[in-house]
Amino acid sequence: MNNAVWAMLNETEKALLRDTERAALVDLDEDRLIALHDRVRQARNKYSKLYRRRARTQVVKDASRNRAHATQQRAAIKAEAFEQALSRVSRQLARAAASTASQLKGERLAEARKTKAASPAPKSARAPKAKRAAPSAKKPLRTPARKRASAQARATTRRVEAKRAGR
Repeated sequence: MNNAVWAMLNETEKALLRDTERAALVDLDEDRLIALHDRVRQARNKYSKLYRRRARTQVVKDASRNRAHATQQRAAIKAEAFEQALSRVSRQLARAAASTASQLKGERLAEARKTKAASPAPKSARAPKAKRAAPSAKKPLRTPARKRASAQARATTRRVEAKRAGR
């Protein structure tokens, strides 16, 4: 982030952006990352809404989107800074969530292996393997194309029957 953008921010915004730097994100666990993600998203939403709301009223006054954008540049720059920070936090949160998920999966698999190894069922107590039934014809899905084809067939049948009844 360049110095011009940094100078626009107040101390709480600067502190929030410092918390989203890569070095600071590495030490955070998943719960803290979620909390930080929420805070950064709130700040991003605040400045995005502020920019859109002010620019909308400015367009009405100036009758020019270009001038409205120029006068609301500060809010747009802040919104962009928080958008970039949010993307950094989101990426780190995704990594942490994937790590936690793989760790939990490993623990569950280890527990399942331990349980299975601890109490094997005797061969006589095992249930016999059932033969699989032959695959049955599945009922066709009710898609719009099938509904239309069915309606066309009904209409054709009714026309033919009406023609016969008229003879």
